[in-house]
Amino acid sequence: MEFELEAGSKNKITRKVAEEMTADNFGSGGVEVLATPVMVGFMENAALGAVDSHLPEGYATVGYHLDIKHLSPTPVGMEVEVAAELVEVDDRQLTFEVKAKDESDIIGEGRHIRMVIEKEKFMEQAGQKT
Repeated sequence: MEFELEAGSKNKITRKVAEEMTADNFGSGGVEVLATPVMVGFMENAALGAVDSHLPEGYATVGYHLDIKHLSPTPVGMEVEVAAELVEVDDRQLTFEVKAKDESDIIGEGRHIRMVIEKEKFMEQAGQKT
């Protein structure tokens, strides 16, 4: 693999919580607040954005490990800002610190590991399962 990734790369995204993002609608709880799986998806998206443009053609990153705490509920209509920072590069393994906050406080934080993959080989492997 020929690419240069170094710790320190950062990305932030902002999303407004919509009705379809709630735990009630997502099937992860019976309350109308931001669903944990949706928050985790935001964290993955922020991490992806920190490194995606640094990868050569034919490569991508995929989620590998999550160690996340969902600390506080966020109601529909409130904005959420999610930050990801690449803190460690170990060959193909990329470790990020991630943090989500709404307009009031920190709602989630933790670590997320992504693996750099070669898209063609990865999809061949997936195709062998069908």
